[in-house]
Amino acid sequence: MCRVDELVERVDGRDRVLEVVSRREAVREGWLHRVAVTVCRDGRGRILVHRRSEHLSRFPGLYEVEVGGAAGVGESYEQAAARELAEELGLRALPRLLFTFLNRSGLSPHWLGVHEAVVPDAVVPDPDEVAWYGWLTEPELESALREWHFTPDSHESFGRYLAFRGARPSDGRR
Repeated sequence: MCRVDELVERVDGRDRVLEVVSRREAVREGWLHRVAVTVCRDGRGRILVHRRSEHLSRFPGLYEVEVGGAAGVGESYEQAAARELAEELGLRALPRLLFTFLNRSGLSPHWLGVHEAVVPDAVVPDPDEVAWYGWLTEPELESALREWHFTPDSHESFGRYLAFRGARPSDGRR
């Protein structure tokens, strides 16, 4: 859930905690903070794609490849990713942290922890967060990324995700 007034940890260029601030302040000032996202795959390897609800303050109506949000005070990337999966998709899952990187796309710069989880086909999305969702193969998603309007984070993090999987395939598929 995107709550811009929530408390987050302001971090430095090495992802070390400096202080606790409001997310609104972090975004306004361009301060680094942590965000956790998860690429959700089903048992057949398809990737969950969703369209954000129209009334959200951040990127309303745009498509996303990942599910996620800001890490709260004291939350690890993994804890934040698991919480966001529960809030947005009604899923109890243990996402696996793949990598972090300093992401400068989107509303403001932030450290992005990219996770992966294999989840059931049937999800129960929160209608306040998710207007639509579907399962796409990697070729279908690559086509959609060129044709649909995705969040800036989706392009950057999914490209890095594919590169990571290419370097370390977990199941022999690409």
